[in-house]
Amino acid sequence: MREIGVNTWVWTSPLTDADVADVLRRIADMGFDAVEIPLENAGDLSVPVVADALAETGLTPCVVGAMAPGRDLVDASCVADTQDYLRACTDFAAGIGARSVCGPFYASTGRVWRMDADQRAAAYDDLRANLAPVVDHAAAQGVRLGVEPLNRYETSLINTVDQALTALEPLLGEGLGLALDSYHLNIEERSSADAIRAAGAHLAHVQVCGSDRGAPGGDQTDWRQLVAALDEVGYDGPLVIESFTADNASIATAASIWRPLAPTQDELARDGLTFLRSLA
Repeated sequence: MREIGVNTWVWTSPLTDADVADVLRRIADMGFDAVEIPLENAGDLSVPVVADALAETGLTPCVVGAMAPGRDLVDASCVADTQDYLRACTDFAAGIGARSVCGPFYASTGRVWRMDADQRAAAYDDLRANLAPVVDHAAAQGVRLGVEPLNRYETSLINTVDQALTALEPLLGEGLGLALDSYHLNIEERSSADAIRAAGAHLAHVQVCGSDRGAPGGDQTDWRQLVAALDEVGYDGPLVIESFTADNASIATAASIWRPLAPTQDELARDGLTFLRSLA
């Protein structure tokens, strides 16, 4: 049975050593199998503290990064610092036994700009050149980067699976794949299931939430077709609920969470878990 996980962003941001044990205990007590751990800044979390919390709870770890302002692989002024941050993410993942580090690892989230075909091709060239050493670093540690397409309101560089494949094709393999999020698929793809099929063996990680960014289930997503497509391509990783709390000003603004998506964040997580279990 495929593991079901949840991102700690459902409750808090940033996650730090001070609260990681309590948050992971809450997640394990709810019955989740896996946890998605955001490393928002190098130093927020340390390997020994997180490893102890994982050992206590038995949760399978996944790691995600955040492309905050100033992190960008197609803006020359930001490349070196962004590469350092992504290396820190892969080092952290390797240290806690996570097999992937995922996120929109190309441009600062929220930065959008118009491009003609030549400008887009040049941006993809820059992305490949600047991402390549990070991919090598990840692969050497047994960690796979997963690059996530985002919807048109959060980036103008990679919105679809086809664009991701075009941008990344020479680098795809052991150290690099795609991370897909049902929320963004619902906005940008004509068929979420077909997009998963197009990603195929390059699919490294899957995040899920309702079409309103709340709990999966009872929304407009065709979940049966989506899961069937995951089975077709042989994806054996977890399904991880990624939603956000409206109580944290910075994360609410970044993710455009302007209202509560459930009566409580615990209910959001529990309802999503119940629904995802029912799909099995």
